[in-house]
Amino acid sequence: MTTPRGAGRPRDPRIEQAALDAARDLLVEVGYQRLTMAAVAGRAGTTKAALYRRWPSLPHLVYEAAFPDELLKDWHLGRELRADLLGIVVGTRDAFTSPVAAAALPGLLAEFSTHPALHNALFSRFAGVAEAIDDRFRAAAEAGEARPTASAQDVLNLMIGAALIGVLVGPETLDDAWAGRITDILTDGIRP
Repeated sequence: MTTPRGAGRPRDPRIEQAALDAARDLLVEVGYQRLTMAAVAGRAGTTKAALYRRWPSLPHLVYEAAFPDELLKDWHLGRELRADLLGIVVGTRDAFTSPVAAAALPGLLAEFSTHPALHNALFSRFAGVAEAIDDRFRAAAEAGEARPTASAQDVLNLMIGAALIGVLVGPETLDDAWAGRITDILTDGIRP
């Protein structure tokens, strides 16, 4: 969620990568509450001003560090419907239970009320995934496997909510059996 660049010399992508790596390391080492832009800048070998040119606030930097675009690149849909849903549940669980995300989530959730753009960015990042899932649900509905009213956004909200609660209450409970149970609930919920 890097902010658009204005006129001037091109940005050095090494600074962005160093800052993201520093933020990830520091989140795991000191946690969200003790993380500062100054600490990230120091670890990344840059300045706070350089970071603020790239991210409008610390929560924006933390969000991008904890949930990089790469998380959404390997979605494969089109197999059996339950297998597709299981892949989405497991991928979400794995993203939320990474050490960096687990350290960032409580702080980011608290920041949503003061940074509405961050909240919007979180859900807009999943827009492409929601569109792909809606396409998959349409195909499933045409094949008689799903109700025509099955909504990717509803399924994502339920799945993300279950994963978030699990991370906050006890990430050790989010095992493969949990993923199977959540998948069964979602699959049963969209069947005709």
